[in-house]
Order: sequence, then C-alpha cells, then structure tokens
Amino acid sequence: MSTTGTPELPLADSGCGDACGCGDEAPDAMACGLDPSLAGLLADAGLDPVQVEDIAHLAIAEDMEFSPDAVDVTTVATIPEEAVATADFTARQAGTVAGLRVAEAIVSVVCTDEFEVERHVEDGERVEAGDVLLSITTRTRDLLTAERSALNVLCRLSGIATATRAWADALEGTGAKVRDTRKTTPGLRSLEKYAVRTGGGVNHRMSLADAALVKDNHVVAAGGVAQAFKAVRDAFPDVAVEVEVDTLHQLREVVEAGADLILLDNFTPGETAEAVAIVGGRALLESSGRLTLENARAYAETGVDFLAVGALTHSSPILDIGLDLRDAADAPARGAE
Repeated sequence: MSTTGTPELPLADSGCGDACGCGDEAPDAMACGLDPSLAGLLADAGLDPVQVEDIAHLAIAEDMEFSPDAVDVTTVATIPEEAVATADFTARQAGTVAGLRVAEAIVSVVCTDEFEVERHVEDGERVEAGDVLLSITTRTRDLLTAERSALNVLCRLSGIATATRAWADALEGTGAKVRDTRKTTPGLRSLEKYAVRTGGGVNHRMSLADAALVKDNHVVAAGGVAQAFKAVRDAFPDVAVEVEVDTLHQLREVVEAGADLILLDNFTPGETAEAVAIVGGRALLESSGRLTLENARAYAETGVDFLAVGALTHSSPILDIGLDLRDAADAPARGAE
C-alpha cells in the first residue's frame, strides 16, 4: 500500500476544466455530469453514477444554500482564488474503507478547474492509521469547500464496511453470511448497502418490490402466518417470499406451505439448531434478533444461511478519516509529472 506521492493506481482527470464536455451552455460548473472514467468506476462497483452525482449535489447544497451569496465565506476570505493544493484523505484509525469514488465524485461537482487524482487504495481494502487513501490536486478553495461533505460520506460508508468486515470475519469458515436490512439512512440506501457488500456482507432486498417479507403485522392482518404466506404467493407467484416466525409451530406451518426463506426471530442457538433440523434444507433460514459479534459464530454453526444485522447500517460508528492539505513545498506544480 502506497502512502507516498507515487500512486499505485491510475491517475484520473476529473472536474469541469478544459477537458469538460459541458461547453459554454452549462449555467455553472455543477451542471456538468461526472467524468466518464469516474462514472465507469462507480458503475463497475454496482452504483448508479447518476444517483451518486445527485447525492453529491445534495450534500454540497446542504452546506452552501444558507451561505451569503452561496459561497464558502471562510475559504473565500482566507484562500487566494488562484491557489492550488494537494489534499490527502488519510485514515486516522484502522478499518475497511468504502466510498472513495463517491468522495471523489463529491469533490468533482465543486471543482471549477480540472483536478488530478492519485488513488492509493481501493474500496474493500483494510487500512491502518496513517495510510493515505486518496490524493487530489486542484484549487484549494474547491478542496476546502468539498471537504466536509466528502468526508461525511466516506467516513460513514467506511464505518459500515468496517463493522461488516468484523461480522464476516466472525463467520468465516461457516456457511452463513451476514446480511443487512432496510434500516438505512433515507436517500443513502444504495451507498450503505454497497458498503455492506464492500465489507464482505450480502444485501437483503433493496426495496419493498424486490421480494416479500411477511412480518408479524402482516400475520395479524391476514389472520395467521400460513394465510399471510398464501396471500402473497397467490398475488405475486413469481416473487420470492420470506416469512418471519416466532415459534417452531409457525416454522412447521410455513415450511409446509412452501416458503422460500424463513426468518427466525429471537430464537436461541438451541432453538435455531432445532429449526434447521425441522426444515431439512427445504428453505433458506435467516436468524434475527439476539445477535452479537460474540454469539454470531454459535448461530452460524447451527446451519442457518444468513444472520440479519440491522445495526450494520443503523448503528455503525464512522471510520475516522481526515483530509490534510500538504505543505506548499510538498505540493506538485500544476502540470508536473
């Protein structure tokens, strides 16, 4: 892993400088789309570049819309307009990084000049405190205006990836996978679920239309767990149906009815092992509730397929990452090799 100015990964040009295709008709720099090479990297990661760009604009607008004349007043007052600097995104603690290309996209929507990127690591890599993750050279004002928005997202996603990696490590060697839920931050679901994948977990449904999940309130409304399952199966025969059960009696009902996946809610490890024996491979099984890193392996070793952990996205602490401007003497001259 490189922590010097020599990148291990390709340099990329982004921003709205001379190479930008938006032309003179664009009302401002933020009207331009993401650099095609960056958009391609996002797409390769399973992210929608248009959605990422929308999130980037929203994050910046949140910081700028209440500023006098829509400028970063501190930065404009203290930094000469023509100043150029290199900023290093640096890990302050060990963890698994996620969201580097998203952070790059956020910086790019602010930039009024081209910028150069040195990509030292990739999402999913384990990093140590002090590792330089990403370096960007562009106008100093633009770097400082985008700093907090880029770090907010990068720290958040890296925190989720780091937490997920801990669960994935705990389950290593078993047949079980840690899986997320829909307990995500509004507007950031695709990014947070990407961070789960980056950390070694797998995704549950992205939306209510992807698959059916019959929970306790559906059971009450339908008059029983088997009735609720049948209603969904009849209405949407081609959709996978998962059913939440609280007892082994309910489990027997839904496995006989043909559920594709059964969620074992608040079962003990012993009850979970009994459920695995009852199902006998006729459906996938997912444990939920009572799960901790300390008991995760005990649940996994019963033979369940998934451990559902909502805390991955609703409670993971951030990974501390900072942005540091290099001293002027260390910053490369514009156009230097």
